[in-house]
Amino acid sequence: MSIEIEKKYRLTAKQRDEILLRLPQIGAKRSGEEFEENTLYAGDGLDPQHSVLRLRRVGKRAILTYKERFPTRSDIKQQREDETAVADAEAMELILDALGFTPALVYEKRRETWKLGKTEIVLDELPFGLFMEIEGDEQSIREIESKLAIKRLRAESATYPQLTMQHGKNQDGVIEARFP
Repeated sequence: MSIEIEKKYRLTAKQRDEILLRLPQIGAKRSGEEFEENTLYAGDGLDPQHSVLRLRRVGKRAILTYKERFPTRSDIKQQREDETAVADAEAMELILDALGFTPALVYEKRRETWKLGKTEIVLDELPFGLFMEIEGDEQSIREIESKLAIKRLRAESATYPQLTMQHGKNQDGVIEARFP
């Protein structure tokens, strides 16, 4: 079992631009940009308030992930995260269906990834807004937050699935947040 530690921020367009200028100045290295389609499943054994089963498609790659959030009052979230590469996303969908899991939610995301030491900084664009996540140990997250020195940086406690539920549209029983 792997533990993911991260802090998420909601950004304005100006803050995103400032961060993109600051990242190379603090020594971060850009490691790529990609488009994702994330499908979350509902079914027995999944508590939508605390756990998700997600099939993520990135180009020709696919990743199956199980996440379970641990309760906390901190703006730095910790959660169990187990994932594995999937060779055939369509076959995985058929397997999930056969096991009784059904698509409940879909969201698209454009993600730009940066690295600073062992810490990952991602800038995400979703149909409902701009976000940044810093993933690493708590000390590294706080250090990078300080080094970026972005004014009025606001932590976002809602997950992307929760935000998709708020901002998405119901398409035949599946809540979707897609780019036009």
